[in-house]
Amino acid sequence: MANMTVNQRNQFERATLSAPTGVAVSNPRRLAVFSAMAVVVLGALTYAAIERIDGWAQAVVLGFIFLTAIGAMIALSPNRRA
Repeated sequence: MANMTVNQRNQFERATLSAPTGVAVSNPRRLAVFSAMAVVVLGALTYAAIERIDGWAQAVVLGFIFLTAIGAMIALSPNRRA
């Protein structure tokens, strides 16, 4: 077998766009129950965080943490176009 260049090897090993991605859901009811529980936990944590904020400076820091998390989700999205 002849030696391959880096470009040839990358082309050979790349993932095809037709390959299935994501997670298969075998039971949609479990997903709905998990989503409902996650919303309840998120609400409780949000309420606790708001109750603990003591001044505008802490609110600004929490806001920037939230915006950074949203930016990371956008930047790391697998469906994002380059």
